[in-house]
Amino acid sequence: MKIITTPDTRLREKSEKVRQIDDEILGIIAKMREISVDWEKDHPYELSAAMAAPQIGVNKRIIIVRDDMEDKKNADFTALINPEVIKAEGKIKKDYEGCLSVPTIYGMVPRPTKARIKAKLEDGSEVRIKATGELARILLHEIDHLDGILFIDHIKGVKDAFYEMDAKGNLVPVDYDTKIANNKKLWGEE
Repeated sequence: MKIITTPDTRLREKSEKVRQIDDEILGIIAKMREISVDWEKDHPYELSAAMAAPQIGVNKRIIIVRDDMEDKKNADFTALINPEVIKAEGKIKKDYEGCLSVPTIYGMVPRPTKARIKAKLEDGSEVRIKATGELARILLHEIDHLDGILFIDHIKGVKDAFYEMDAKGNLVPVDYDTKIANNKKLWGEE
């Protein structure tokens, strides 16, 4: 298993609900954690904040979210199984998003600042999360993956919303017309 990237069509499929949390599901979660941490070794300026199972080619409704977004050395992730958005509300705020499956491209994406999520933990217990700010954004981004939606879909056609990272780790604007609009690989049209 490895991280799949656009234009892989599996990223555009709706994921199946997990019926039973068994050894197979726990193995997928363990692999997601391992792959997330391994990815960071080659990306010194970036943090693997979260991942959805479709990003490793597994169309199951599973996401993992890093427990500590401030400490790259803390590689603990919480798995959420069958996460569901109960409510997304609050002010719509634009902020930067990147994605392991959309390499080198970042976007200024509008999302609600609050989200209520229902999911199951690895032990099968149900959890309800009231998320705000960055955590709400991350959860909404990952749950989008489970429905075949990428962050770029939220900003398609917005010419000043796309960025890429330079060699020093700074995000710089990308010319939409030359690098984004007709990039068949990015949009999965290849």
